Amino acid sequence: MTRDPFYITTPIYYVNDKPHIGHAYTSVACDVLARFMRLANRPVFFLTGTDEHGQKVEKSAHAAGIPPQAFVDEVSEHFRELTQVMHISNDDFIRTTEERHIQASQAIWKQLMANGDIYEDSYGGWYSVRDEAFFAETELVNGKAPTGAEVEWVEEPSYFFRLSAWQDRLLAFYDANPDFILPAARRNEVISFVKGGLKDLSISRTTFSWGVPVPGDDKHVMYVWLDALTNYLTALGYPDETSEKYQTFWPASLHMVGKDILRFHAVYWPAFLMSAQLPPPKRVFAHGWWTIEGEKMSKSLGNVVAPDHLVEKYGLDQTRYFLMREVPFGNDGNFSRQSLADRINSDLANNIGNLAQRTLSMIAKNCDGKVPDPHKAGVRPQDKDILELVQVTMPQTPDSIMDAMERCKFSEVLGNILGMASYANEYIDREAPWTQKKVAPEQMEATLYHLAEAIRCIAIMIQPFVPDSAAKMLDQLAIPANERRFEHLSPDFSLKPGTLLPKPEPVFPRFMEEAA
Repeated sequence: MTRDPFYITTPIYYVNDKPHIGHAYTSVACDVLARFMRLANRPVFFLTGTDEHGQKVEKSAHAAGIPPQAFVDEVSEHFRELTQVMHISNDDFIRTTEERHIQASQAIWKQLMANGDIYEDSYGGWYSVRDEAFFAETELVNGKAPTGAEVEWVEEPSYFFRLSAWQDRLLAFYDANPDFILPAARRNEVISFVKGGLKDLSISRTTFSWGVPVPGDDKHVMYVWLDALTNYLTALGYPDETSEKYQTFWPASLHMVGKDILRFHAVYWPAFLMSAQLPPPKRVFAHGWWTIEGEKMSKSLGNVVAPDHLVEKYGLDQTRYFLMREVPFGNDGNFSRQSLADRINSDLANNIGNLAQRTLSMIAKNCDGKVPDPHKAGVRPQDKDILELVQVTMPQTPDSIMDAMERCKFSEVLGNILGMASYANEYIDREAPWTQKKVAPEQMEATLYHLAEAIRCIAIMIQPFVPDSAAKMLDQLAIPANERRFEHLSPDFSLKPGTLLPKPEPVFPRFMEEAA
């Protein structure tokens, strides 16, 4: 299994409102990847943060009657709280109003200018404040942006990036790096867009002042996307390309984004980087959107789902599990409270939770609360089968699992882990240790040992998705904190007979809707 460094980023979230389930979805996905890679002994750097410049923020601050900096200070804190609510294990939290970021943004601007890819002209076009983007007349739908946002005609002096000069080089880059954009359908969309012809990109504004000043021309502020995208470099110490973080982690392994901002990350960003003579990221993954109970999420419908409310009602790990399991990552999905409750009860409570509770309760009751000894009875084919499944088949195909995770196949990986728990539940029902206790107590010990070992392996594998619950299962098996990485799935670290176990407690209780 590779030990290459892994740099994972969320998009930096725009601070015009509080976090919702969409923000939690992206953050949890990145957190799962970061935790997985750490368990695989890869050096990891995980970045999230907030995008705090632009006309939309300036207008929101004005509407709130407070200065822009005070406004972003307040709203940014909500996103920092999101990382705590969802137990996100980010290594850094970046804000684009920080001095380190202003320096990095101005440094990349100067590099683009020095390389001849920035020039000054004037611009006229349809501009969406909500999207912070210009749209051509042909892109408008019923007089609005493709996203449905209102647009206004804007004419002003502007600096431009020579994006048109990068069309062929971008297409050559996509061809040489077929997995740069995932899922494949999104890659096809981007290639089609680029083949349709690229126009030079307006990268500065003069009609508002809340942004990074353009070096040498304070009348202009940087267009928010050049400023925003540079955050991925800022966190590694850029423009100091000799810094240890930059040397270790750039180019980024994966930028995780929503499909609505894929163009900025898969077209503009690699062009900026290549112009600045910096390597582009290795991969951009664009995930889908959630509807809520079958309807588009919007404040006007009053159906915006707050992550902290989900955690409070359904549980943290239960919410994390649902978000990663319910739909193949990359597809659009529908959030329904009934589906969440069903996942909790069928996958977690009835399957993994039931397996752990039944097994550990029987060990506590019938084995003096100690790991039973499997050697008193002969090892049978069915015992070998369950050990083969949890210690070899899944764990010992690390390259395929690593590839699946790097391609964000979270639902598939969880399905495989869930399949192990289902197999172990079939094993316990078939072997019936409660009956073995009466007729073959030594065989009962062997059965319970193999079940406990299965739980150990399942708990190690599911840690990235449900870290607190997995830790609770491993605690109940008395697994040392330094023996919980993927390398410890090996038989060399199997449970030691005679180890005293703590009193078992339920890990995944069933969800019951409270009566009105």
